[in-house]
This record gives sequence, structure tokens and C-alpha cells, in this order.
Amino acid sequence: MEFEPPAEHRMIRDTVREFCESEIRPIAQEIEDDHRFPEETFAALADLDVMGIPVSEEYGGLGGDQLMYALVTEELGRVSGGIGLSYAAHTSLGAKPIEAFGTEAQKDRWLRPLAEGEGLGAWALTEPGSGSDASNMRTIAEYDADADEYVLNGTKQFITNANVANSVLVKAVTDPDAGYDGISTFIVDPRNDDGFEVTTVWEKMGLNSSPTCEIAFDDLRIPADRLLGEEGEGWEQTMETLDGGRISIAALSVGLAQGAYEAAKEYAGEREQFGRPIAKFDAIRDKVVHMYRQIERARLLTHKAATKYDAGEPVTKASALAKLDASEAAREVAEEAVQTLGGYGYTTDFAPQRFYRDAKLMEIGEGTSEIQHVVLGRELGL
Repeated sequence: MEFEPPAEHRMIRDTVREFCESEIRPIAQEIEDDHRFPEETFAALADLDVMGIPVSEEYGGLGGDQLMYALVTEELGRVSGGIGLSYAAHTSLGAKPIEAFGTEAQKDRWLRPLAEGEGLGAWALTEPGSGSDASNMRTIAEYDADADEYVLNGTKQFITNANVANSVLVKAVTDPDAGYDGISTFIVDPRNDDGFEVTTVWEKMGLNSSPTCEIAFDDLRIPADRLLGEEGEGWEQTMETLDGGRISIAALSVGLAQGAYEAAKEYAGEREQFGRPIAKFDAIRDKVVHMYRQIERARLLTHKAATKYDAGEPVTKASALAKLDASEAAREVAEEAVQTLGGYGYTTDFAPQRFYRDAKLMEIGEGTSEIQHVVLGRELGL
């Protein structure tokens, strides 16, 4: 069992870490305050050739694996949860399903620009009336045989990157009587398809440099060749996509926790009270040690899940466990970091408050903590 990533993985991680320190950390709070999606940062990440890390070189990607992708996602989260979230949604949800389920023509037309960083991807599953019960969707795609097109109508909610995306993978019902087997996936072009509208860009508790949108489809016509896979395969595709996506959220959570921990550790070593650094007091030392322990555990679970994924093994249990543990660790570590800094921790001059607000979504997105318990219970035969 290897506990250190391979040399190539470490090289990519270290390159991204240097980029994060020089290019992202200085603007991390500013883009949150301004609620601004930093297009220039993603253009620079494209120049680093990391926008398609787990995508095959044949389609413009780096040809890396899930572990390499997790390491990069962690590094982004360590300085900016918003950038890390948009990056993860682009890769796990917007790009990978096209590689996994698309035709050669679809991969060349839609996957290549995502992998090369010429555009961003998004994925639309959740609806205003269906969150954890994601299969209970109302978005409908009706086939028009005369035009060889599907006509899409409905609304999707809480869609990351929707207003900056070049393609959106949309789940819709094609057979209302077939239950899970009546759901299909379509590639929507938000910039050119008539009938696509971003109706809301949400103001959020955190992660405001990553846009979260409500989108609507009004008689949006999609050529039949934009059906991803076959009719009725959408739910099976969703489950497979979430297995990988939860690993990326776990990695992002580890990054958020690491960033909060580093801020707290540095402050505790410099801040003096009663004539000595507060790190020398048991109460603070024990907090920092506990943070470190939580992060190490979450990182090991995340790397285990990524390694199993890369080996082609079933990862539903491992990814759910990693996502559950890492997301809760991120929130708890960030909260303790705020407490360690005291009054300063509550100000935007210091990073822990941002990590604290950002971390909360990790327990909600891509399956709440409660849903992870359901998944794990099922996997354990309970």
C-alpha cells in the first residue's frame, strides 16, 4: 500500500500549488466579496494543462487518473473553495460523462474543448421540487420524429457553472411511465440553443466566486445526436457519475480543511497571550492536533477511493464514505480554525471565515450527508 503519490502526481500537485499561492491566494477573498467568477484564473489553469486531467489525451486531456485529479482539486480548495468547486463540477460532472458515455463525434465536438480548457462544463440534475429525491424530476424531453429532435421543457436548480458554461448535461424524462428507466441525458449548448435561460444566479452563504444558477428550458429543441448514450440510460449514468464526483467533493473538502488548518496553526504559533504563543496552551494545541488528525483521516479515505476508482473497482461505498467523512471534517476543522483566531477569525481579513462558509456546502452538494448514510447503509446490507 503506497501512501505517497507517484512522482508524476507530485510534480503536477506541486506545480498547481505554486500557481495557487502566486495567482489565486492574493485574489481569493476579493472574488468572493465581488461574487465574481474569475475567468482569467481558469484560462491560466488551461495553460497549465490541468482542465482535463482525467480525460484521455486522445480527446485533449492530460491522460491522468482520478488520484491526480483529486490532488489538484485539493490544492485549489486549499486556497479557494469557489474556484475548486467550479473546477470539480466542470471535470467530474461536465466532462467525464461525455468521455464515459458519448459517441466519438460527441467527444470530438463537446469533450475536447472542455478538456483543453477552451470552455467550461456543467451538469443539470436537481430541480426546484427534487433535491435528494433526484429521480422525481419534471423536466421533459419529447421526441419529434419529423424533425429528428427532442423538445425540452422544465427547470433545473442549483446548477454550478450554468451561466459560464459552454455545454450543460441535462437530465430529462423521455418516458414518464418507466420510472428510473425513463430518464435520459442531453447535451445542451447554452450559448446557441434557443429556449435556454438562466433565470437566477443565487446569492449564497459562501462559494460566491462559483456561480450557482436556476435554469429554464422553454421548447428548447435539441438535435437527436445530442442524446448522450441511449434513451433511458440517464439514471444509470447519474449513479456512475456521482461515484466519481463524490471523490472530487471529498478532495475539495480536504483542501478546505487543509487551508483552514494552516491558517489556524500559523496564527497559533504567532499570537501571544500571557507571555507566550497560544499554541503552547493545551486548549489551542489540542485543537490544532485534532484538526490535523481529521484531515489525515479524510485524505486517506479520499485517496483510497480514488485509487480504487483508478483500478476499475466498485467505488460506491468508498466514495460515499470519503465524501461523508471529508465534508464533515472540513466544516468542523474550519469552525475550530475560526475559534482559534477568536475575534480575528470572524473578520474577512483572515481566511478561516471563508473556509467555514464554503465547507458547509460540501455536506449538501452531490448528495447530502444524510443520503451518504443511506448509500452506506445499503452498501453494508442494512
